[in-house]
Amino acid sequence: MFDAVKKFTDKHQKNGAVKYVKTNLGILSAFFIMFLFLSLATQRFLTADNWINIFRQVTTNTTISIGLMMAIIISGIDLTVGSIIALSGCVTVKAIVALGIPVFWAVILGCFVGALSGLITGCIIAYTDMPPFVVTLAMMNVGRGAAYLVANGSPIRLSTEEFEQIGSGYLGFIPLPVVYTGCLLLLTWFILNRTRLGRHIYAVGGNREAARFSGINIKRVQIFVYTYSGCLAAFAGIVLASRMASGQPAVGVGYETDAVAASVLGGASMTGGVGTIGGLVIGALVIGILSNGLNLLGVNSFWQYIAKGVVILIAVYIDMFRKRKQRF
Repeated sequence: MFDAVKKFTDKHQKNGAVKYVKTNLGILSAFFIMFLFLSLATQRFLTADNWINIFRQVTTNTTISIGLMMAIIISGIDLTVGSIIALSGCVTVKAIVALGIPVFWAVILGCFVGALSGLITGCIIAYTDMPPFVVTLAMMNVGRGAAYLVANGSPIRLSTEEFEQIGSGYLGFIPLPVVYTGCLLLLTWFILNRTRLGRHIYAVGGNREAARFSGINIKRVQIFVYTYSGCLAAFAGIVLASRMASGQPAVGVGYETDAVAASVLGGASMTGGVGTIGGLVIGALVIGILSNGLNLLGVNSFWQYIAKGVVILIAVYIDMFRKRKQRF
């Protein structure tokens, strides 16, 4: 049975590498059409400053989408990412301002809080069999409330060069948040494609019963995925707090929507077992360019919410259509 699961996941991973363009042909086509349209519609779109801004802005969504995509791969969901962004940012800034903790250790503390939140979420899902949607929805409210409690309901200001460099610094001409996100993408790609844990993650989402009979510890996989997702969201929150020079308890509202959109557009299947880092990058770029392009065109922000909602519906429908076609 284990050999069957290994064969299934190895085949999935191989196809994901060899047939990347074919698998992501739809989203790649949409990406280039959008790119061409915006290039013709506004001259500002192709400027170097605008593209640096796009890459910097998509880093937050890409980072949280990594963990959320992994939750989707195991047939779950993680709605806590937005509230963890707020909580980790507030905890980190509060630790520096109120407790005088050095920036490095405050960042570690913020990441630990996010990982702990994910650990609690993962344990509840693994040991109670409650639906991940319900658990993460509840934990989203817990995290948001905790962020307001830590911040006493108002932003915590912090203006120090050491802290601001985390989110506003550069490595050459590349913004540091882009460097962080690139490293996290490579790390996650390695976990999913070159480790036994990654094989188990795909197996749990592809066929849970087969994974259980093959001896895979499903609870351990679930706990790892949600802990990892919480840690990634926390790090994204710390970088964002650094860019804003403050811990904002209200930040991150609705971020999970963009993360779901990026994951599904990138080819992650809501039924589980499917999802790649390469596809996720394209999905996140599409969402980022969509937001940037609508801003450049002067489109009302309310219409942007509608556009993103329509994009998610279309992406999920295409995924369902593809799955139905494969069955027949």
